[in-house]
Amino acid sequence: MFDRVTFDPKIMGGRACIRGMQAPVSVIVNQIAHGASFDDILVGYPDLERDDIQQAIEYAAWLAQERVENA
Repeated sequence: MFDRVTFDPKIMGGRACIRGMQAPVSVIVNQIAHGASFDDILVGYPDLERDDIQQAIEYAAWLAQERVENA
């Protein structure tokens, strides 16, 4: 489902990263949340691809799905 999001305890302490690189999903999503464009992120992480950034956003959206139950 998220083939570009990887987890490796030896990379960034096992945080969700992009393709085994030191590019945490949380950092990418945070940059988008604060107004960075895909191009801005690619300047800071030249080894990333646009599809990596898109999948980071999709992964974050998937994690944020909530189930609210009435008590």
